[in-house]
Amino acid sequence: MQNLFSLEGRVAVVTGGSRGIGAMIAKGFLTYGAKRVYITARKASACDATAEALSEFGECISLPGDISTMEGIEGLAKRIIEREDKLDILVNNAGAAWGAAFDEFPESGWDKTVDLNMKTPFFLTQALIAPLRAAAQDRVGKVINICSIDGQSVTKDETYPYGASKAGLLHMTKRMALRLASDNIAVSAIAPGAFASDMNKVARDHADAVAKAIPAGRIGSEEDMAGAAIYLASRAGDYVMGGAVTVDGGVSFAR
Repeated sequence: MQNLFSLEGRVAVVTGGSRGIGAMIAKGFLTYGAKRVYITARKASACDATAEALSEFGECISLPGDISTMEGIEGLAKRIIEREDKLDILVNNAGAAWGAAFDEFPESGWDKTVDLNMKTPFFLTQALIAPLRAAAQDRVGKVINICSIDGQSVTKDETYPYGASKAGLLHMTKRMALRLASDNIAVSAIAPGAFASDMNKVARDHADAVAKAIPAGRIGSEEDMAGAAIYLASRAGDYVMGGAVTVDGGVSFAR
C-alpha cells in the first residue's frame, strides 16, 4: 500500500489548467510523479506561462485552445492523440460562470455556461476515449469532472445556469461511470467550495471575509484541491466510480 497515491508513469490532461483549480491539480499530479501533464486554456500566453512554471515539478506541456466549441474539442483531442497513444487521466476542469438578475438574464450567458460546463466534458471524453481505453488495458483509467457545491446545494447568488449545469455534470458523471466501468475507466467528480481563482474572485480577493462563512475557517488551499485530485487519479481512487468528493470546508452542511 506504500504507492497508493503515486502517479508515476501516468499521462494526464487538465483542461482549464492555466490557473486556479486546474493549475493546482496539474501541479499536484507532477509532484506525485506523473510522467507528463498537458494543460489547455483559451489564452495561449497564460497557458504557456503556467506550463513553463510547472515544468519545475515535471514535464508540463501547453496546448492552448478554445474547447467551448466542437471544433475546439476535436482539435485538442487530435493534438493529444498525435502525441500520445495512451492517456491515463483526463480532468474536465474548464468551466464558466455567469451571474445576472432573473429578469435580465441573457441567453448568451446561459448558453456559454451550460455548453462549457456540461457539453464540453462529455464530448472531450468521447473524443479521447481511444487513448483512455488504451491506457486502461494496464490499469484503471480516470476521468475526473470538476463540478461544484453549487450543483449540490443552492447558493443565494443569481447564477442560474452555473448551478444547474454543475448539477447536471454531477448526474452525467454517474451515467458516464456506469458506461465506462466496463472499459476499466473510473469516472468521478470533485465538488469544490471556495478556492482562489479568477472565476471566484471574491474568494481570491476577500479570503478573510469569505472564510467567516466556512466552518473550517478558511478558503481552500492548493494542497486541498491537489490532494482530492491525486486521490481520485491514483490507485487509491480506483474503486470510486460515479461518486463526488466534496472539498468545501463544510460549507454545504452550513448552508
